[in-house]
Amino acid sequence: MKSIITTLVLTALFVSCNSSDKNTSTPDVTTEPETVVEGALTDTNKNLKPIDSDAALIATALMAAPEASRADCKVIGYNMAGDFVTLREGTNEFIVLADDPKKDGFSAACYHKDLEPFMARGRALKAEGKKHQEIFDIREEEVKSGQLKMTTGTTLHIYYGKETLYDTETSKVAGAKLRYVVYMPFATAESTGLPEAPAASNHPWIMNPGTHRAHIMISPLAEADK
Repeated sequence: MKSIITTLVLTALFVSCNSSDKNTSTPDVTTEPETVVEGALTDTNKNLKPIDSDAALIATALMAAPEASRADCKVIGYNMAGDFVTLREGTNEFIVLADDPKKDGFSAACYHKDLEPFMARGRALKAEGKKHQEIFDIREEEVKSGQLKMTTGTTLHIYYGKETLYDTETSKVAGAKLRYVVYMPFATAESTGLPEAPAASNHPWIMNPGTHRAHIMISPLAEADK
């Protein structure tokens, strides 16, 4: 009798352990949910194409500009042949710098036309082979001397991301997001009341304080990266 009871108890324990193991392993089985997600992404991205023409460069660059101003922005930048040109003439206060097709990822910028002397000077110095710090120092001295003009409160909008595919219907670049800059030459944390580092995601802060390149930074929310 004891032998029968012992056998029944051992059998019950074996079944219980097997059941527990299955329940533990079940959450790790993700094949089915992943398949569903991949299918959804394929449907969503069916319009994505490479940026492989000057027209595509213009269309995607304009996503950096405020929507109401896109029709009249001037667009400059490298064309598909590798030449820095005016891709499209404009009539309003914005200049848009298209993505460089020879560089990894995507980056386009839209800035107020009053920033063009500052931007153009930077491009010229870079073409001369000057490095980042050299360019910074040269423009710092030129702004201080009045040789290079910078206007307070001018804006820069940066549209950027890791991908180089865009939606042919909306012109949006896959995964791209916006970052905003407001130039405030020689402003400081004390003169603006802004911190020198972001207090939280999407909070404004001042970068390069006390220099010609002092500017208010407003970055995307961290959730946009998920």
